[in-house]
Amino acid sequence: MGFQDVFKKSFLEGFTSMDISAGRIMAVFAVTCILACYIFAIYRLMTRKSFYSKGFNVSLAALSVITAAIILAMQSNLVISLGMVGALSIVRFRTAIKDPMDLVFLFWSISVGIICGAGLFEVALLTCLVVTVLVLVLENIPSSRAPMMLVVNLSDTGSEGQVLDVVKKFSRFHKVKSRNLSGGSMDMVVEVRVKEEGTFVKEVSALGTVQTVSLISHDGEVTF
Repeated sequence: MGFQDVFKKSFLEGFTSMDISAGRIMAVFAVTCILACYIFAIYRLMTRKSFYSKGFNVSLAALSVITAAIILAMQSNLVISLGMVGALSIVRFRTAIKDPMDLVFLFWSISVGIICGAGLFEVALLTCLVVTVLVLVLENIPSSRAPMMLVVNLSDTGSEGQVLDVVKKFSRFHKVKSRNLSGGSMDMVVEVRVKEEGTFVKEVSALGTVQTVSLISHDGEVTF
């Protein structure tokens, strides 16, 4: 028997079915369901202060179980695994992920399904614990105070210096972002960092040439 015959025999043996016991299947689905519920609870906890999508959270839990079932099917037969790869390669998901943390939970759910489907329950449990600690610790690290936007409408373009004097009184850092002239009036947008927000707005509005004043905050990224 030559090398080609040995290679063909070993390759054809890969197409034979590998029996998977019912006990292993039940164990895989039981552990996967427990970890999927754990991911469901962590995602609900992480999004308690922001927009929460229950449908997306349920899909995270279901995705782990579905992925584990696919891995079990691929282990049972090489033909099924090749067909599964070909079938999944034509699937396109076009749902936009708005929050990067949603993408983290999505990959977390898929990885748990893959690891549990392979029977590496200890690795799946350790992965969940490490990811949970990492996400919670990094999420609770305080960030710098986000700047605010002061929007002022002035009836006299020459009173810009008065507004900036008040800004300097309350804020060490300020930057004029835009000036918009329209006839004899001017709209200013100034980036500031203030603590006494109410007093600051009242003092700016007390200027005689100020028609309207707004102090706007945002929850976006902070520039250090």
